[in-house]
Amino acid sequence: MTGLIMPKPDAATIARRDEIVADMRIIVPGEGVVDAENSMRAFESDGLTAYRQLPLVVVLPETTAQVARILKYCSDRAIRVVPRGSGTSLSGGALPLEDAVLLVMSRFNRILDIDYANRTVTAQPGVTNLGITNAVQHEGFYYAPDPSSQIACSIGGNVAENSGGVHCLKYGLTANNVLGIEMVLMNGEVVRLGGKHLDAEGYDLLGIMTGSEGLLGVVTEVTVRILKKPETARAVLLGFPTSEQGGQCVADIIGAGIIPGGMEMMDRPAIHAAEDFLDAGYPLDVEALLIVELDGPAAEVDHLIGEVEAIALKNGSTTCRISTSEEERLIFWAGRKAAFPAVGRISPDYYCMDGTIPRKELPKVLSGMRELSEKYGLRVANVFHAGDGNLHPLILYDANKPGELDKAEQFGADILRLCVKVGGVLTGEHGVGVEKRDLMTEMFGKADLDQQIRVKCAFDPDHLLNPGKVFPQLHRCAELGRMHIHRGQVAFPDIPRF
Repeated sequence: MTGLIMPKPDAATIARRDEIVADMRIIVPGEGVVDAENSMRAFESDGLTAYRQLPLVVVLPETTAQVARILKYCSDRAIRVVPRGSGTSLSGGALPLEDAVLLVMSRFNRILDIDYANRTVTAQPGVTNLGITNAVQHEGFYYAPDPSSQIACSIGGNVAENSGGVHCLKYGLTANNVLGIEMVLMNGEVVRLGGKHLDAEGYDLLGIMTGSEGLLGVVTEVTVRILKKPETARAVLLGFPTSEQGGQCVADIIGAGIIPGGMEMMDRPAIHAAEDFLDAGYPLDVEALLIVELDGPAAEVDHLIGEVEAIALKNGSTTCRISTSEEERLIFWAGRKAAFPAVGRISPDYYCMDGTIPRKELPKVLSGMRELSEKYGLRVANVFHAGDGNLHPLILYDANKPGELDKAEQFGADILRLCVKVGGVLTGEHGVGVEKRDLMTEMFGKADLDQQIRVKCAFDPDHLLNPGKVFPQLHRCAELGRMHIHRGQVAFPDIPRF
């Protein structure tokens, strides 16, 4: 692992491996326990493949009761646990530990309830993101958050990372579309947060769980909001001579009070890679491509397309192509969603970053990334959710060349520092995991991090769930003054009551 420091392995736990494996087979009979080295290789990393580690054992439960028994067993014996969904995380959030049980939730793959009257779907966490839309689209509904990996990523993983997608600008991230969850705490207690109703009483624990990266509990059921498909949706391809002009167009569209269903941007390397890969009809003579989708009543969409065209022309747009059919609209988006695998055709390896900035800073950050590219001698292809400022630079490198991975990581770290410097944040939807863990101090002071760790302590006082992720340094909970979670309620015993 390239300089990555993880928690020191617990030799006593590793020595008891055979006993732990045997006990796991009792809790999850059949083929739910994987302990052979070759078989565990399939689980040694997530989407951040630069880091790999075999787990102590892989366990694939099928019921909430089994999850509760596994966590209670591990809690009683101080055994670490790393939760894992589909393994598509790009920040190392599901990276195993050699002394930890890898708890894989992929067998939780059923949709439990579809309620069109309340516009909700309740699903197990292993159901794919796209699987929810597929289950309801015949009735004219869909699930709005749509990460590029939606064909594979699980809804439980979406909750863990607070995933977004190309349509999150108008319809929100996972946090805006999850209504309730069932979860298991590290001590084996099963609790429910929220439900089909819009607002839950008490502290917003559902908000805390969404984006918690497997540090607080294991989600076993998710209730999400589904939406009616808009009457009309049309996409516009806009080409620009420079990325700065495209970035300014994004800021001007939002500044005009227009909220597109989606607004994505790609630079020349990404445009050419996607077009060669999929033949989506992208212009190849531009430096930046903006995809803007307008949806709603037909008359409104037609009017807004005219407004967007005018703003684009003012910013020097040289290409404007409007989708004339649903098939063409989907092709426009297919090219964008295939950009990550497409870039794999032009480079042996790439490192996908994830930072978020204020929209008005797009031109400055794009210029800064060009300077960093020259500094490190590595190319970068830019693909990002332009509407909400969520950048996904793809740093191109060759892992077979000594030192190139190190340079790519340093390049990525400097991009994230630049994001924070202009008023942005370290992540938009990929999470912190191990990738950005050691950069947390660039954004948060000691008091901020201590308060976040207090939340961790309330749910997991012995730091057994997904240790080594998110926090650059953990403290003993007793040193911080602890909150406590019991039956889904928070208590603050160390705070005086009046």
